[in-house]
Amino acid sequence: MYSQEQTTRGKQFRQKTPRREQAIFKLDPSRKSVKDMIEASNYDRLPDLVPIRHGRMSASPFAFYRGTAGIMAYDLHVLPHTSLKVQSVGDCHLMNFGGFATPERSLVFDVNDFDETNPAPWEWDLKRLSTSFILAALHNGMKKDTAEEMAFILARSYQKIMEIYAEMNMLDLWYMKFDLVSLRDNYKKGSVRDILDRAIVESQKKTQQQVFYKITRQVLGNFEITEQPPLVYHPYDVNSVKNEISVFWGDYLNTIQPDRRFLLDHYRVVDVALKVVGVGSVGTRCYVILLMNEKDEPLFLQVKEARESVLEAYTDKSVYQHHGQRVVEGQRLTQAASDIFLGWSTGPMGRHFYFRQLKDKKISPEVEQFNVEALAAYARLCGRVLARAHAKTGNSGVIHAYMGNNDNFSEAITSFSSDYVKQVYIDFEQFTKAIKSGKLPVQKEE
Repeated sequence: MYSQEQTTRGKQFRQKTPRREQAIFKLDPSRKSVKDMIEASNYDRLPDLVPIRHGRMSASPFAFYRGTAGIMAYDLHVLPHTSLKVQSVGDCHLMNFGGFATPERSLVFDVNDFDETNPAPWEWDLKRLSTSFILAALHNGMKKDTAEEMAFILARSYQKIMEIYAEMNMLDLWYMKFDLVSLRDNYKKGSVRDILDRAIVESQKKTQQQVFYKITRQVLGNFEITEQPPLVYHPYDVNSVKNEISVFWGDYLNTIQPDRRFLLDHYRVVDVALKVVGVGSVGTRCYVILLMNEKDEPLFLQVKEARESVLEAYTDKSVYQHHGQRVVEGQRLTQAASDIFLGWSTGPMGRHFYFRQLKDKKISPEVEQFNVEALAAYARLCGRVLARAHAKTGNSGVIHAYMGNNDNFSEAITSFSSDYVKQVYIDFEQFTKAIKSGKLPVQKEE
């Protein structure tokens, strides 16, 4: 049970930042143009890939939103907030949740993208996630009222479950996982049950062995990653890149547990390719490494560049000097279970990278196929998952006491998100105008 002191502190935060003020959205008069902010976010990205990033972002307002975590971080920092910090996801939209296999090989649902993670006010994650639900609902052709209902369902789910988490034994909270099979079994029939059934079946097709057959080919008796330009391609000098990776491989091994180092000692690097990933990450350096053991069993690792979090300009700088470590430690803090190969290292020119498995039973939600029933269920689930992440890394009793039990807080979050969606549409229009006028380069994918 949370304490009276936590209740008192939560109510004190209400006095500092009344819950109704969580509904406020006002644009900062000194905010730079969308074009300038996008160009600033392109700093040090691979120039040839920047037009692809713009192309992906120009697909829809929802796609644009996925690529502009930095813009929203700026907008949020000038608005009322409690200053009560958790380990924030940073880029907390509904596509950054999904299924994956735990080290015990059970299938769980959790947050799965931590490139922007950093301590920050807890409500920033909730507002970004809530806004993404309205955008997704509108993108799927739902009416405005229905879209706003999705945001309310999310916020109310977060609010209700936070009270339960505040009263839970801390060890029980840290051990708790959202098992996808158990979630599926909660639905006897209907579209949600069907979606979860398909997701579980799809996960079985994403083992390392099956991924190997899908994305590799044999050339002169050797295996190599199949090129799919401009999205998957080999660097100009593959051997040079292999040598570079071998140089920082040792530092990476020092960031994982000894038993996992022992496991990796049985593998050798066979091939390396560059891969274009995501929306916001396009243009950052991302490698796929194919490793094989003596039995010709494959292991794919993704080596992804880690840059400064978009939150750091508006919160405290990361306590970690290495941004790969920031990503890994943030992921370990917030997830219920993490990839056994998570680690970090410093690459050429001092760039920071983190390592993880590629596609190991990973499932991305097919949000564009969700009807109202499915999107509402997904909102409830994401609210529960985000609340658990915040309860693990923040003061759940104080957060619950601040929100209270009535609808005031959830209504305020919904109101904010509805207003912010309007701004996203305005920003998207300015972005596409900059593309059409030739001020921002773009490359559409076939």
